Amino acid sequence: MTVLIIGGSGFLGTELVRRAIALGHKTAATFISRPGKTSGVAWHRLDVRDPAHIARLIADVAPSVVFNTSSGQSDWAVTADGSIRVALAAAEQGCRLVHVSSDAVFSGAHVSYDESSLPDPVTPYGAAKAAAETAVRLLLSGAVVARTSLILGHGKSGHERAVHALAAGTRDGVLFTDDIRCPVHVEDLAAALWELALSDAAGMFHLAGPDALSRHDLGVLIARKQGLDAAQLPAGRRADTDLPGALDVRLDSRATQDRLQTRLRGAREFLR
Repeated sequence: MTVLIIGGSGFLGTELVRRAIALGHKTAATFISRPGKTSGVAWHRLDVRDPAHIARLIADVAPSVVFNTSSGQSDWAVTADGSIRVALAAAEQGCRLVHVSSDAVFSGAHVSYDESSLPDPVTPYGAAKAAAETAVRLLLSGAVVARTSLILGHGKSGHERAVHALAAGTRDGVLFTDDIRCPVHVEDLAAALWELALSDAAGMFHLAGPDALSRHDLGVLIARKQGLDAAQLPAGRRADTDLPGALDVRLDSRATQDRLQTRLRGAREFLR
């Protein structure tokens, strides 16, 4: 089987690429600035703001499955329009699409959100993600749309790197005690995405860990796991700042977990 991973040089994309190779699939992946380091992969530079380039790449690679892990944060042309263009090209070529979305589509007003919850974003990034997942489901009824939360693993995620820098005093800032999410390990997330891709599943799925933790509590777990001084981690309240965004968003992944063989571990377990 041939697979194409959009955003294959990113943190999640790298793990999806690694698993594709391990499963014996012919693998192509895209990057913006530099290709990933995984060998045995056909690397392609891709700007998802260019619809002709997307269409040409998917037609040339002719994948059975396309994973879209790309994100331009609050850049609507990348996060929303780019994802829609990928979905259009996948639909034209008859590819199966696995689209990765985010808990940023929720405001936190209801705290706990299952797969039936409707998006109510409060940030430009959340709005772009909500627009993308809605378009994907309209364009490709057989697509998998998977919302996830903070992705961790191997000390390489943005949050883990921030904890290292804060503990070392090489970065300014604080870890919020009132900003709560449900972290997931990158290996568990990638395995679950592959399991969904290779099934006949379609629709909305939540792939987050079962532990709801503040960013500060998560930072303490990371510090202890990696031999850092957790006492050096500065704490603060997001509610006391003017930063936009939801405070408490907990993805309820129980319905998705019930249909998966892959177990989504909580952060208290994988950071033990």
